[in-house]
Order: sequence, then structure tokens, then C-alpha cells
Amino acid sequence: MNWLELIGWTGSALLVWSLLQTRILRLRALNLLGCLILIGYNAAVQVWPMVGLNVVLAVINVWYLRAMLATRHDDATYQVVEVGVDDQFLAHTLRVHAADIARFNPGFRWPPGTSAERSAFLVLRADEVVGVVLSHAEPDGVAQVDLDYVTRRFRDFTPGEFVYRRSRLFTDRGFRRVVTPPGMVAPYYHRLGFRPEGRSYVLDLPASPAPERA
Repeated sequence: MNWLELIGWTGSALLVWSLLQTRILRLRALNLLGCLILIGYNAAVQVWPMVGLNVVLAVINVWYLRAMLATRHDDATYQVVEVGVDDQFLAHTLRVHAADIARFNPGFRWPPGTSAERSAFLVLRADEVVGVVLSHAEPDGVAQVDLDYVTRRFRDFTPGEFVYRRSRLFTDRGFRRVVTPPGMVAPYYHRLGFRPEGRSYVLDLPASPAPERA
């Protein structure tokens, strides 16, 4: 096998590997890289129909990557919906993703039943569940996060920012700090303005503005 054939096999392997990815952003990026390699290989061996095919696929990947990167911080892309802590759809979501949740939140426990001290939020993109945030109230205005989970498809994004920084779901409830679960695997909170504190991360929230008087 000469070096040119090795390049061709490498491009083909990247295309196959990209289709095995569960993270949509990573899938598109790897697929684009494979297409670019195969464009060069097929041009070198003068297989022009394959050059044309991979050019089209590369353009499609660039289009989708541009759209995903442009909307990853867009308020219109994700919606945060509060649900009851005993909501059946929430319970179903936790069951379906239980094994993956345990990988990143090994100490997670969510007791059944209702409580005024607990809150549950689903992060949605259209009608697709992107993530789950569960929390409970602690003294001194602290919101203790019990679970912050992002589904595999959207793990290259940061949908949690819409819960912590944009949706005002904590500040409107009078919380002054948010504390993340201790020992969470692969945390991303440094990108959202949290600071490390022991095995957790802490976000100091701005004071909720007082209602205007008539």
C-alpha cells in the first residue's frame, strides 16, 4: 500500500467513524474532515464523480456546522420548561438515560414525591429533550443542584447556560448562589462563570430586581 492509498483509506475510515458518533457536532466535524481528505485523494487518482460527491457532502456539513455554531447560544434555540418533581415525563426521561446519568453523576439520587423545596427543569430544543436540571433549596439562599444532565446528542453544546444565566429561574426565586453537585464527571461550569469551591462549582447570582411600584 502506497502513501496515496493510505490517505484514501484514512478518509474512508473517518467517514465511517463519524457515523458512529452520538454527538451531532462531532459527527458533522469528523464527516467534513473525511470528505476533505477524500476530495484530495480522488482528485489525485482522477475519480471525478467521487470528487463531486465529496464536495457536495463537504458543503452540506459546512452548512450544518455553521448553523449549529451560530445558534448554540441563541435564546430562540433552547427553551427551559419547569415541570413538577413528580412529573411522569421527567421520571421517564430519568429512567431512559439512567445509565448515562450515572456515568457523569455517580452520586445522583432523586427521591420520589413532591416537595416545595425541590425544582425540576427540562431544557428543550423544539420537542426534543436536551437536558435536565434538578435542584433543591438550602439555607441562606443557596440552590443546590442535584442533577445537571445533557443528552449525548447535545453534549458538545452548553444548554445549561439557559438555566443558570439566561432564564432567571433561580434569581426569580430569591436564590443568591447556585452550587453544583460534588464530584460531577467532566464539568463544564468554568465556561458559565462558576468558580471552583472544593469538589463543587459555585455561581453567585445577581440580586433579583425589586418589582416596580405603580
